[in-house]
Amino acid sequence: FRRVLFRSMVLDVDNVDGVPFMVMEHLIGDDLSKMLRKRGPLPIAEAADLLLQACEALDEAHALGIVHRDLKPSNLFVTKDRDGTSFVKVLDFGISKSTTASDMAVTAGTAVFGSPQYMSPEQFASTRSVDKRSDVWSLGVILYELLTGTPPFPGATLPEVCTAVLGKEYTPSTRRRPEI
Repeated sequence: FRRVLFRSMVLDVDNVDGVPFMVMEHLIGDDLSKMLRKRGPLPIAEAADLLLQACEALDEAHALGIVHRDLKPSNLFVTKDRDGTSFVKVLDFGISKSTTASDMAVTAGTAVFGSPQYMSPEQFASTRSVDKRSDVWSLGVILYELLTGTPPFPGATLPEVCTAVLGKEYTPSTRRRPEI
């Protein structure tokens, strides 16, 4: 039994009246965004475990030359493994980027992709040139939010968030939660 870490399983692909569709596995659980809304900041050990699982999944994707580019709590889904332990799946590779030379032409590069509160400074500058380090940045932002209940770079608009990220304006997590 090999766990599929970074994607949901596609069970079937077809089309009806010329409209394509995919049948994917049904996941039972909650994404991290819903967990945060229900529970608030998570215990440190739980947040670390969930994030490490996401890191493992992203490592698999990165090894295949895939950069997610839109990591956020709502794209990290927590379900249960066969033995009942929490298990993270990384979802929504809809704006992912291939870093393999043969696929580079497929990746759009001029539009703004991603969720601003989780985007790396490099991603604000150019979505085409981001690499796996941008996903690592997003994972760090997610961990901060899991531990404190709020993203490190808040803002109501894209310019506000961009200014905070580029200006490195954030409250250290230890000020929000000293035991971190």
